[in-house]
Amino acid sequence: MLVRQLLVFSLIALLAGCAGLTSREALEGEGSPALWQSHKQQIGSLDAWQINGKVGIRAPQDSGSGTLFWLQRQDYYDIRLSGPLGRGAARLTGRPGAIQLEVANQGRYQAASPEQLLQQQLGLNLPVSHLLWWIRGLPAPDSRSRLTLDRDSRLAQLSQDGWQVDYLRYTEQGGYWLPERLKLSGHDLQVTLVIKDWQPRQLGL
Repeated sequence: MLVRQLLVFSLIALLAGCAGLTSREALEGEGSPALWQSHKQQIGSLDAWQINGKVGIRAPQDSGSGTLFWLQRQDYYDIRLSGPLGRGAARLTGRPGAIQLEVANQGRYQAASPEQLLQQQLGLNLPVSHLLWWIRGLPAPDSRSRLTLDRDSRLAQLSQDGWQVDYLRYTEQGGYWLPERLKLSGHDLQVTLVIKDWQPRQLGL
């Protein structure tokens, strides 16, 4: 009877640990799926942050580096790039239904998506909507992904929608383990992000 109860308890615990896994995520690597779910839940609660760092971009026809500032407040973002590909400063701001790109000495532009704006005005095919998740070390929830966990049960590598994201280093800020250095590769583009200052916040509902 005791053995039977233990088997039932183990099965329930296993199912509970996998409940947070969606059918869109394929997990591999040396980390624990249960610990990954715990980490994912904690980091997913972050809905605000401020980031200062550097960005390096390698494209087929050009390459360059610059600085990155990113302010996020729930569904509002303010992303500022200075120097990439020799185009000076650019500021991307948006919330659902209102997306704007301001380019120094050129003007202000609007489009249906941040990806469309960056492609049209800067020639950059950057998955901004996915970056809102990737920058925290999480897969975007709306499409299939393949995740490789490191020994600490955090993302070591992510493959999603034709992009590969390598997480090279993490940093601990305010009890949260967040990416400090990551590399994006895909669509003839390679982007390296080095985050010098992470300020995570949880604003709540």
